[in-house]
Amino acid sequence: MPLIDITYPEGALTGQQREELANGLTAALLRAERAPDTEFFRSITWTYVHELPGGAVFTAGRPVFEPTFRIQATTPQGALSDRRRAEFVAEATRVVREVAGIAEQDALRIWVLCHEVPEGSWGAGGQVVQFQQLVGAAQQQREQAPAAS
Repeated sequence: MPLIDITYPEGALTGQQREELANGLTAALLRAERAPDTEFFRSITWTYVHELPGGAVFTAGRPVFEPTFRIQATTPQGALSDRRRAEFVAEATRVVREVAGIAEQDALRIWVLCHEVPEGSWGAGGQVVQFQQLVGAAQQQREQAPAAS
């Protein structure tokens, strides 16, 4: 049940690029969590896009007009180990660079923040969702998937 927040200044992406970025980040986060990339797990991976008005992003106290991105991934506690978190940060940065056309030397314009929600503190559908429930659902999805040829 990850949540992704993408924040950037207006004009940094077209509508098509925004969809491509949301899709790429969804795939990257599911891969980092080792969750199956299925319709069910995509349906519980929500992405919120925050396009800020021009001049609303500052660095050193001055407005920045070059595309800058803040990606925030919120996951249940235990979903990402340190190694998996590092994988996600690297892949999310690559996806943003590719979609937004940001050169590798400008990758510091992309920040990726990972947040964990403590066990017992994530609710959906009127009830608390436990991480082990998601692990069980992932196992069921894997067992139901057709065998790779």
